[in-house]
Amino acid sequence: MMKIEVIREVLQTVALPQSKRTLATEKAIHDIRIEANGVHIDLVFPYPVAHIADELQARIDAAIKARLGDTPLFLQFDVVVGQHKVQPGIQTIAGVKNIIAVGSGKGGVGKSTTSANLAVALSRMGARVGVLDADIYGPSQPTMLGVAGQEPKQHEGRLIPVMAEGQIQVMSVGFLVDPDQAMIWRGPMVSQALQQLLFQSQWDDLDYLIIDLPPGTGDIQLTLAQKIPVTGAVVVTTPQDIALIDARKAVNMFQKVNIPIFGVLENMSMHVCSQCGHAEAIFGHEGGKILAEQLSVPLLGQLPLTLPIRQAADAGKLVSLQRQEPEVARLYTDAAWQLVQLLADKSKDFSHRFPKIVVE
Repeated sequence: MMKIEVIREVLQTVALPQSKRTLATEKAIHDIRIEANGVHIDLVFPYPVAHIADELQARIDAAIKARLGDTPLFLQFDVVVGQHKVQPGIQTIAGVKNIIAVGSGKGGVGKSTTSANLAVALSRMGARVGVLDADIYGPSQPTMLGVAGQEPKQHEGRLIPVMAEGQIQVMSVGFLVDPDQAMIWRGPMVSQALQQLLFQSQWDDLDYLIIDLPPGTGDIQLTLAQKIPVTGAVVVTTPQDIALIDARKAVNMFQKVNIPIFGVLENMSMHVCSQCGHAEAIFGHEGGKILAEQLSVPLLGQLPLTLPIRQAADAGKLVSLQRQEPEVARLYTDAAWQLVQLLADKSKDFSHRFPKIVVE
């Protein structure tokens, strides 16, 4: 067997960290070259892998060494995130490959905090990420991502999203109105505002755009299904029974309009005491896990209720939080890692599944 064939055979068995997938299942082996200074291997993935690059390289080194001995290896990791196909008759969005809607059935479950932290995690993993704050009545993303008070610039009649710490493109109605002004708008005005923010913004080559939805199943959600090319949705809930009842409504809404559900994120699953570290399930025990099992969708994560997350969100320092709190970063990164793998599987043509919605 030729040496390149042996190397390919070995590589195909290497499993990705924190995953049941292998380089073979992901068709990641792009090129293998034997040169004078060693073996050069180019790997291409359909999702960001910066967070697992070191461990994956160590696994590849060990596998090759076990089969071929000490062979100098030069690994190149590339990421090409695919663009999903969308509903018939729906306008695509320039500069955006995939849209992830983050919703909940009720307010107060930490949906916006979760949306922002997922965006930060995806960015740290190496993706190009944006956040659209679709909560027109209560925009909070500018505050959480540390860009409150800024105004988006304009270029040729299009709004340029504000950059959060040079990493995350952010657009919100909160940039355009007085923060103390109440948004007394009827449903059609809200829907129009969402579409303007989305389609008239100059998004810059995003792999993922996270849409932070308002709670409930009303006008914004219907506009999402009718007008916006959504790849899939994530439902955020707390473990308590009341939140789970409303989370089921959100899931049912997404199912009725045939938007794929990537999974459930259980927020505030445990309260962790900042003084002693004691963890207590004050909002109930594993309600999100039970909901995910009932719906036959993945449980993307169980996120704690901790003081550092609340403080960082209020201070607009969520990007710094994940740099300074490795355990917090790990929880959100684990959830984002599951999400991008599922999204890569679903980034295919499911456009026939989207019905036309008529509201009478």
